[in-house]
Amino acid sequence: MSDTALPLEKWLPQICEIAYDAGQLISEYYHQTEEVDVERKADGSPVTEADKAADKLICLALKELTPDIPLVTEESVEDVPFEKRQAWSTYWLVDPLDGTKEFIANTGEYSVNIALVHNHHPVMGVVYGTELGDMYFAYKNQELDQNTNTKINRAAKLENLMPTKSKQKLDWLNLVEQAPSIHVAALPESDAPYRVAVSRRHGGELQRFMGQLGHYSKVKMGSALKTCLVAEGKADIYPRFGPTSLWDTAAAQCILEVAGGAVLNAAGHPLEYIQTKSLLNPFFIAVSHKDHNWPAFPEVM
Repeated sequence: MSDTALPLEKWLPQICEIAYDAGQLISEYYHQTEEVDVERKADGSPVTEADKAADKLICLALKELTPDIPLVTEESVEDVPFEKRQAWSTYWLVDPLDGTKEFIANTGEYSVNIALVHNHHPVMGVVYGTELGDMYFAYKNQELDQNTNTKINRAAKLENLMPTKSKQKLDWLNLVEQAPSIHVAALPESDAPYRVAVSRRHGGELQRFMGQLGHYSKVKMGSALKTCLVAEGKADIYPRFGPTSLWDTAAAQCILEVAGGAVLNAAGHPLEYIQTKSLLNPFFIAVSHKDHNWPAFPEVM
């Protein structure tokens, strides 16, 4: 499937709507009075009823929208063996509830992540921070604008999309068209601190890295929303030196790249989305400026 065969601009409002609907469903679990059931996967990570419900909603909606494009999600990956997905060149990559620990801890800093991967790179991404009311989205087209002779790419942010009980039908086409574009910020002056997006749970390797940055301040956030903070200019870097999977990063990487930044591995190359048995990422940094002399870090521990 060629780039020009993917109607990204047409699909985008529909993908935003799917992410919003999934977020609304998750929020019902988040705000319910009864405690949400939590299970443990084989790797020890938690999964809740909300993860599973959102996964089902997103999978059904994507299969209806694009029946010929396969998908892999965090909650369904065990149902799709590597032998079946290893040859996929185009597929949906979904984390129905990124930041399950944040969901359980009631910080509200979880997100719905939906990405379209084509030839090992994310070409569309939507990240919806339900409780914060922020939705980020981007797409990458290879078509050229006849007026500017540049590729038609766009990253933008919708705000105040808070969960509601009214289940109102939103005009997603108009919302997406009117959403303000986002761009990474200029790097701080020599006497200003780097703004480092961090989770509320980070280890020694991150502390060592930040020490190499010198003057810095922390911007605390959960899930893929940390990368989105870099994309909209509210942070300069998000270093991640812990285990992540492809569905954790793909949507936000697309958003950050279109906004002018990058998600880089230890060799300074953008993360790629090649099907493997584990679907694990190496350590990475999400940065506002890929050519800046960022401190070195290991590929993995």
